[in-house]
Amino acid sequence: MSVLGIDLNLVAALPSIARIIAILVLTVVLRSLLSRIIRKTMRLRLPVKLREPQQESVNRADTLSGVLVQVVSMVLWIVAGLTILSELDVDIAPVLATVGLGALAVGLAAQNVIRDYLNGFFIIMEDWYRVGEVAEISGTSGLVEQLNLRRTVLRDLNGTQHIFPNGKVDSASNMTRDFSRINLDVSVAYKENLAHIFEVIDEVGQQLKDDDVWGRHLLTAPLAQRVNRLGDSGIDIKILADTKPSQQWALTGELRRRLKDRFDQEGIEIPWPHTKVFLDGNSPRPCA
Repeated sequence: MSVLGIDLNLVAALPSIARIIAILVLTVVLRSLLSRIIRKTMRLRLPVKLREPQQESVNRADTLSGVLVQVVSMVLWIVAGLTILSELDVDIAPVLATVGLGALAVGLAAQNVIRDYLNGFFIIMEDWYRVGEVAEISGTSGLVEQLNLRRTVLRDLNGTQHIFPNGKVDSASNMTRDFSRINLDVSVAYKENLAHIFEVIDEVGQQLKDDDVWGRHLLTAPLAQRVNRLGDSGIDIKILADTKPSQQWALTGELRRRLKDRFDQEGIEIPWPHTKVFLDGNSPRPCA
């Protein structure tokens, strides 16, 4: 119907069109505002771990805030869509029922994926481990090569890549967070003087700490701590030292090498398993 060439239906629809445009604009503005608030809040409120690099903290906050922004955006656009349908006089009750059933079906079908993402969110938020650190997950140790909301990827010492859905990661051991540690047992023969052994070990440890190359990776000098075990063939001496993250393995190897050289110089015996057999007088003599 038109009067003087003007479509009256279009005129009647103008208020609804204006409200729909206003809803769309408000949704975009609100999404942008909430996005900024979420990102800023996450950077300020997310706990910063001891000795965590500033960029690592920022990356962790941005990853988590990105997830929250996506969730908020989805909710805003769903609400906006339902409001627009209401403005168009569409009965939204069947739509809500359909959306609810669809969400339930998707949730049941993808519950493992949802669990992966949810657990991944908390792994990143609580900072269990980071890319470049060495961690143990489900009995498998390796370098963390990839970490996202869906999965964690480890590379072990043999070069094998292990992929763990985050929903399966119930616990993890981080071997290189903040600092690492040399934890070494050295065996000496029972005939050796333990006071002298402790002195030699401490001297070698201090020399390693004073070394221009190796010393910069040590936080404390390797020192003999105690007699750790009386074994079948020798006495085990416990040696401990704190190192920079990921440096404990190379330093342990160098410490072993230096101890072996020094023990050889001092004539200190490193025992090996052996068995003594005692024969009584009636035992047959070996043939000549």
